[in-house]
Amino acid sequence: MKKFRKVLDGLTTSSPGGTIGSPSCGSAAGTPTAAPTPREIDVQETLVSENFQLCKTVRHGFPYQPSALAFDPVQKILAIGSRSGGVRILGRPGVDCYCQHESGAAVLQLQFLINEGALVTACADDTLHLWNLRQRRPAVLHSLKFNRERITFCHLPFQSKWLYVGTERGNTHIVNIESFVLSGYVIMWNKAIELSTKTHPGPVVHLSDSPKDEGKLLIGFESGTVVQWDLRAKKADFRIYYDEAIHSVGWHHEGKQFMCSHSDGSLTMWNLRNTTKPFQVTFPHGKIQKDGKKESCKPILKVEYKTSRNSEPFVIFSGGLSYDKAGRRPTLTIMHGKAITVLEMDYPIVEFMALCETPYNNEVQEPYAVVVLLEKDLIVVDLTQSNFPVFENPYPMDVHESPVTCTAYFADCPPDIIPILYSIGAKHKKTGYSQKEWPVAGGTWTIGAHTYPEIIITGHADGAVKFWDASAITLQMLYKLKTSKVFEKIKPGEGRAAELVEEDPFAIQMVSWCPQSRIFCVVGISAHIILYRFSKYDANTQIVSLEMRLQCESEDIISPSETENNPCFSEPSSKSPQHPASPGSGTPEGHKDSIPCLKVKDRVVRVPPGYQAELVIQLLSVDGEPPQQITSLDINSAYGLLAFGNCNGLAVVDYLQKTILLCVSTLDLYGATDPYQRLTRSPRRNRQSTSDQFCMRGLSNFYSDSKKRIRTSYQSLTELSDNQQSIDMERSKSPTSDHVNGHCTSPTSQPCSAGKPRIPMGPEGPRLTRRGPGRPPFRKAQSAACMEISLPVSHTEESRENSFSRSRSSSVSSIDRDTKEAITTLQFGESFGRKTDVLPTPCLWVGTSLGVVLLIPMSIPTEEEERMEESVTIGPSGAVQMLKGSILSFGFLDCMGALIQSPCEIWRDPHAPEDPDRPRRRKLVNFSPSSSQDTCSEGHLTVVCSERQAKVFLMPSQSCLFVHNITESSFVLRADVVSVCNSVCLACFCANGHVMTLSLPSLRPLMDVSYLPMTDMRIARTFCFTNGGQALYLSSPTEIQRITYSQEMCDNLQDMLGELFTPIETPEAQNRGFLKGFFGGNSHTFDREELFGEAAAGKGSRSLAQHIPGQGGVEGMKVAASGVVGDLARARIALDERGQRLGELEERTALMMTSAESFSKHAHELMLKCKDKKWYQF
Repeated sequence: MKKFRKVLDGLTTSSPGGTIGSPSCGSAAGTPTAAPTPREIDVQETLVSENFQLCKTVRHGFPYQPSALAFDPVQKILAIGSRSGGVRILGRPGVDCYCQHESGAAVLQLQFLINEGALVTACADDTLHLWNLRQRRPAVLHSLKFNRERITFCHLPFQSKWLYVGTERGNTHIVNIESFVLSGYVIMWNKAIELSTKTHPGPVVHLSDSPKDEGKLLIGFESGTVVQWDLRAKKADFRIYYDEAIHSVGWHHEGKQFMCSHSDGSLTMWNLRNTTKPFQVTFPHGKIQKDGKKESCKPILKVEYKTSRNSEPFVIFSGGLSYDKAGRRPTLTIMHGKAITVLEMDYPIVEFMALCETPYNNEVQEPYAVVVLLEKDLIVVDLTQSNFPVFENPYPMDVHESPVTCTAYFADCPPDIIPILYSIGAKHKKTGYSQKEWPVAGGTWTIGAHTYPEIIITGHADGAVKFWDASAITLQMLYKLKTSKVFEKIKPGEGRAAELVEEDPFAIQMVSWCPQSRIFCVVGISAHIILYRFSKYDANTQIVSLEMRLQCESEDIISPSETENNPCFSEPSSKSPQHPASPGSGTPEGHKDSIPCLKVKDRVVRVPPGYQAELVIQLLSVDGEPPQQITSLDINSAYGLLAFGNCNGLAVVDYLQKTILLCVSTLDLYGATDPYQRLTRSPRRNRQSTSDQFCMRGLSNFYSDSKKRIRTSYQSLTELSDNQQSIDMERSKSPTSDHVNGHCTSPTSQPCSAGKPRIPMGPEGPRLTRRGPGRPPFRKAQSAACMEISLPVSHTEESRENSFSRSRSSSVSSIDRDTKEAITTLQFGESFGRKTDVLPTPCLWVGTSLGVVLLIPMSIPTEEEERMEESVTIGPSGAVQMLKGSILSFGFLDCMGALIQSPCEIWRDPHAPEDPDRPRRRKLVNFSPSSSQDTCSEGHLTVVCSERQAKVFLMPSQSCLFVHNITESSFVLRADVVSVCNSVCLACFCANGHVMTLSLPSLRPLMDVSYLPMTDMRIARTFCFTNGGQALYLSSPTEIQRITYSQEMCDNLQDMLGELFTPIETPEAQNRGFLKGFFGGNSHTFDREELFGEAAAGKGSRSLAQHIPGQGGVEGMKVAASGVVGDLARARIALDERGQRLGELEERTALMMTSAESFSKHAHELMLKCKDKKWYQF
């Protein structure tokens, strides 16, 4: 625990003529001219480096680019491999584990050691890995790297410790699973085929042991050759040569016949008694044409042949459709007797596998389901019902149903929000699923003690928003909201949306959610904002629409008439806002400017329970240019206000009164001028960059010493007065700033005719506005500084004036043409608008892409009746601070270092029945700093983080207490003030992959871990922190990765994860009977150890394969080695029973020993008694 003390001078007094705040954080920051009033800030920081550790927790969603599938029929767990080297292991809901190969090579095949708690993976880099699943986080125990041959197929017989490995050269090698070394026993391809064969048979595509005799191995080659190899005699029993290439082979459980699938769409049945030709050839989807020939069909990539006691066998295969129809969807065909069922899939089939009741291949299989792995989905079909319904998938496999465009993470939500969202979302679930339980039900999972309500929100490209329950490291769909229903359907080729955003006009860019008031706001890519309220009742409602132009000037002002036709502020109305005419409004291009990208439904609509749209805000085009995308958004339910901004400016909307309070360009935010007025600008004809391009370009500015000097020089020009008298003086100097009393009010209270500002203009008026004495040149100076252009530095007021006038030349205008100052972050909260303020008031904190922080005070009526009738007053900006790089986030602490939440409204149902005895009133919760600490009622701390820097300011003096340069070589992508371990810190994620935490308020580094380099904009767009030391990001287009940076959660993670392996007795094989066993051969007398062991076959070639010890640990190796053989597994399960028996045996032994000692004693006494007696004395 460490104390930070800092003596601050003049925190409560300031000079009437002093500056609003110096951008620098040196000794001059907040220096007053009056007598100092020293006060001591005493903050005890409890967080230390030992409180932080970074680790992955769980991964949700569908495995990206899947490539392999495996199932353990005893443990009932499923494994999915991917092209990126990941392995996902699934069991019952809650049992979800992700493993990653270090090499990143694609997973070709997966093989469970059935009921042994282990998994073998074969990767594209020709390496075999053995994973130990007997721990909550699986680890690699052994690896075997093949050097000269490529792995193509693997097969592991049930209850065997010898793995068959087929290669591209056609050879078959054997690997010992326990030691993970090659056996000397090799089946060479030239020995498997006849010597007279002149061509190579191709790679091995199939390996399986005969159900009739485990000593016979069936080898399938790609060319169509099938060989049954006698492992004991080391020779081929028979060879089959077929004209068509083979893709897969399936045995009948009796071992007398098998089925092959071929590249021509045919299935062939072979009998072991006659292998010269197949006894049956079928083309399931091949029709006979008019000329009598079969139509050509696609290859059947896989076939499974499963028998059933009470019905005909199941033949399940993928592919095989005819080529006659283009664009056919992928299919899975189920042949059951004479019935053929074709199941069409939405995506290509990667792999499928029939789930059977028994793990033994020589028993009746009794298939009950089939798992189908698609490219973007996982489906399980119920085979026990004739219509083959699909099981309802309990895993969140549909995260990517539409591409994810944004994410939000909320920890420690109100406990009642999850049940109510689930109850409403459950009404819209699909029906028609199988009534049976999900068959993948292995493992165990229990809700840990360290759980709290968590919600993840995902926005999607089709305009959908999904709410997910993320409590206890699981993920479950709660509620789905379709924002596109607010708008009319887009007809092809019509509307601005068809021209501007062809594919996804409703795509979600960002979301803002207040869990307490349940108010939800979304920002769409078509420059629209939708505000939703939550209700448990359906209602008939009409959506209110507001339309506005948020723009910078397109041309310099030349005449008063043009000035009057170019207001930045538009007059809104509840239904059809009136828009001022723009230049060229009489042209067709001008007519397009008054049409929004999307058309809101203008009729009364019936909305179901849940989130119901109340207000839609749309930006209009300007001069034929599409509206710029919205870059920042914040909503406050206590104030009833919504603020948003883009690269052109800022807007504030009163969503209670449905009015626009402020619509101003970024340039006009500076200074004490009225927001209705604009500063003249140089022509801008070019299209502005998109938000992503702007973000990446703006994030990469560097600051050399020379540029810092330029920045410091020009910052001195921005020192504005927060004294009302000086504001009035400034206004009197400027010919365009003497209206509306220096602040913006609601247009409903002071309407402007046709949206035009009341500005008296003379013939020379517009030209004078180029550089009024009261107009600070901050905007242009910042543009030059950020573009790293060297400008002359002057020190007198007159030279500053001349210097800035020269900067209005074409050269600097060209710089400004490419550099717009975007609003990057917004935050409502209780703060001090000016240094002289004694009590906190509602404020809006504004951060820009040039590192500028502005504070806009507001006056909001407190009474509910006044709030709905009177207007909200917005004052001029009251503070200017600067940081390096674009502003990313704000945070507020009281003087004791505790986090201050923004005020909010308690939720009330807007459509609940009215109670005349208890009228509904707004209930507000205010976390203002004045009530948090009585001893510090006159101030609070503000944390500001930018792309490169973090600063802590003391309000209301606006003095900088602490500064920390986060990075010089990279830039911060995401930063949030979060609560961890009953304290607060600043969490940052940088583009170079570093995750950092800084203490508050001292900004002392606590953790800096190189975790994940930003290789994709998807990571930057979706990475977000939340309270409790958690974060998430989209690791792939289909998966959400959750991580923690809390040591406490890392310690508790083992208890939160599910167990993959549970001790289960292996089912015993069926009694085959004497006659069947005698005539059918005895498959249980085959001893692989005698054939493949080192004593019989010798060691394998060291140059062929290299053994690599895994990182699973010695203890894990012992566990896996002891669990390979089924008998040992059963012995381990019965350990308690054997221990009891051993205890009883020990007691019996002790009794026997006691009895023996007694017998010996009596015998000795008898011997002593009788030793001197003669024989006749007896």
